[in-house]
Amino acid sequence: MSIVLSTAPLSAADRAERWHEAVSGTFMPMDVNLLEKEPSPGTIVSSQLGALHISRVKAGPQVVKRNKRHISRDDRKSLIVSLQQQGTATKEQDGRESVIRPGEFSISDSSRLFRIKLEGEFAFTSFHFPREELHVRDEDLQALTATTFTGEEGSAALVATFLARMAREAEGFDEGVGRRVAATALDLMVLLIDERRGRSASEGPNVAAVSLERVKDHVMRNLYDPDLSPSRIAEAHFMSVRYLHKLFQLEDTTVGGWIRTQRLERCRRELLRPMAREVGVGAIARRWGFVSPSHFSRVFRAAYGTTPREWQLQARSGAHCGNTVGAPTDK
Repeated sequence: MSIVLSTAPLSAADRAERWHEAVSGTFMPMDVNLLEKEPSPGTIVSSQLGALHISRVKAGPQVVKRNKRHISRDDRKSLIVSLQQQGTATKEQDGRESVIRPGEFSISDSSRLFRIKLEGEFAFTSFHFPREELHVRDEDLQALTATTFTGEEGSAALVATFLARMAREAEGFDEGVGRRVAATALDLMVLLIDERRGRSASEGPNVAAVSLERVKDHVMRNLYDPDLSPSRIAEAHFMSVRYLHKLFQLEDTTVGGWIRTQRLERCRRELLRPMAREVGVGAIARRWGFVSPSHFSRVFRAAYGTTPREWQLQARSGAHCGNTVGAPTDK
């Protein structure tokens, strides 16, 4: 459920104080200096996904600062990712200054001083991650604060696309899905930081392996669905189809090949059950996502060197053993 804070109903004279309260209450203690004599209305729409706090902000020109006094009053450490949608933001932190334009994003760290100047009417979406959930070194994070990420290529593009869509659809997630989506967002931030710091996956947390395990879990829970496809899997995990294929390439396989292998293995096991003869080969194949019985027979024979019916007969006669039929290939 979203929480909406707005100064629109207030007079211009009362907006400054209310806006300062809204900003500090939603994010963290900060100084807020509005740059208009008569402040424009401002709105903040917030939602929560697991440990991740999402806020969509729209207001007029202002400067916000976080100083030592604010940090001493609130020592919670957060990583803040801000996607700029309208207007420009000039960010200052850790000795750097950068300008963030629409379509770009930046990283801030709440545990250290920063200054942000927002010019003209602006809109952005911010994502607050608890720092303890982000398993990266402090020096790596400090090296990337107040840096402009264009979101045009590499992991930055993946992060920008994922976060933007997550914010749009946050209201539709149940609690369990929300936690998984937030965890994936954290993985992507680690991937981005490692990439920008020139660190390979083997040197830092293996984010791709974690993402692959989540995808595999989703596939296993949906093996019965004949429409399970790379595009639908990628959509469910807020990633591109191209990135999905790269995940499976880590294990020298393909998305389709891995799905087929899992389906075949479950069919092979079920064909050995006493009730399989009454149920029929075709029904078992359909139960695990195979639409065409003839196609199922072909891929089963290609994988195991025997047809489904021959496999059943061998099982009933006791002719097969662990070495008779090889494991299927998932290439």
